[in-house]
Amino acid sequence: MQIDPLLRALSEPTRLRIMRLLAHMELAVGELAQVLDQSQPRVSRHIRILCDAGLAERRKEGSWVFLRSAVSEHETLSLGSAAAQLLSVAEREDALFSGRCAEDRRQLAAIRAGRESSAQAYFARHAVEWDTLRRLHGADEPVEAALLASLGAQPLGALLDVGTGTGRIAELLATRAGRVTALDKSPEMLRIARARLQSLPADKVDLVQGDFTGLPFTDDAFDTVLFHQVLHYAQDPGVVLAEAARVLRRGGRIAIVDLAAHEREELREVHAHARLGFSDEQMAALLTSAGLMPAAPVALPGDPLTVKIWTASRTANRETILT
Repeated sequence: MQIDPLLRALSEPTRLRIMRLLAHMELAVGELAQVLDQSQPRVSRHIRILCDAGLAERRKEGSWVFLRSAVSEHETLSLGSAAAQLLSVAEREDALFSGRCAEDRRQLAAIRAGRESSAQAYFARHAVEWDTLRRLHGADEPVEAALLASLGAQPLGALLDVGTGTGRIAELLATRAGRVTALDKSPEMLRIARARLQSLPADKVDLVQGDFTGLPFTDDAFDTVLFHQVLHYAQDPGVVLAEAARVLRRGGRIAIVDLAAHEREELREVHAHARLGFSDEQMAALLTSAGLMPAAPVALPGDPLTVKIWTASRTANRETILT
């Protein structure tokens, strides 16, 4: 980051407002335009300047582009964190700027309400489908309680929720994680998750579009990786778990919540399940092949399907896994 482009980026009032909005939550370009009451092309020009200065980051999600702050006042002192601190202090001490920021934040209520309305409409469209699946493997609450127990009392650190769906599990575990990354292949599901997770601090959660066969993260990026009712969609679960092991730090843990092996072919035909559950032997072999050490599984019998929770840890060095 360089001082000249940073100061030029902060020399315009609209860009100052954008930075304070992004300090509270990630926003789409159209949502920013709505809050600022400016045209989308004009807002896009401001965004380009902020991104070029290293103050903001773009992320494409389907046909939408989302913006997030690239700096935080809570980071180790740097040009970026100093800029974030300056804006925070300005909001406290500059009455005119403070009033403008307060009004902008009030406009965020409409954004939040719109996201929640969209989520409710999605749930209504798919209610029958989801109710059918729930009847097969029982209520969510006992499974979630068992998952929490399986993960133990220690902090989860940097958590990756693969196939986050509605964001329910990411929300459940957020208080125990230092940071949550919620990944899903579907832009529509990410919009649902965003509505659920939007009350979390902006620097606490990342929503990322991506595929579990090629995770868009560097090696050793996470302390905990979670698959909740996701792995049965994988054509090759071994590839998916190898990717999970790659992004898992030494000493990190993986948790898989999925169906025990069953013979309900309609799940393959109607709900696109690639796998009709997993046996303990299959899962142990998959985890071991990925360089992970399995723990004893937990079973939650349902009627007619049983849910299993498999956990494992990464104890080997990267070089050991690769060989």
